[in-house]
Amino acid sequence: MSNPAPAEVDRPDIDEVVEPDIPWIVLVWNDPINLMSYVTFVLQKLFGYDLEKATQLMLDVHHKGRAVVASGNREKCELDVFRLHEHGLWATMQHDT
Repeated sequence: MSNPAPAEVDRPDIDEVVEPDIPWIVLVWNDPINLMSYVTFVLQKLFGYDLEKATQLMLDVHHKGRAVVASGNREKCELDVFRLHEHGLWATMQHDT
C-alpha cells in the first residue's frame, strides 16, 4: 500500500484586496419618439411588471426624465440595456450609489 503524494495548495495573497461588486442599475430615459403606452408595454413585456408598476415607471420617465427599471450584476444589466435598445428605448446602466 503506497501513501498518497502531498497536494500543493495555493495560499491566497493576503495583499490582494477584493472589492465587492457594487450593484448596477438600469435607467430608461425620456425621449420624444416613443409613446407612453409603448414604454409601459415594453416594461411589462421585458420585466414582467404589472400595469400599475409599469405605468408608474413610465410616468417617472415622462415627468422626471428617467426611471430605474432594473438592478443586478453587471452582466444582467448589460442584457437588460441591450433588450431595451432592441425595443427602441434609450437606456443606460451605472453603478448604484
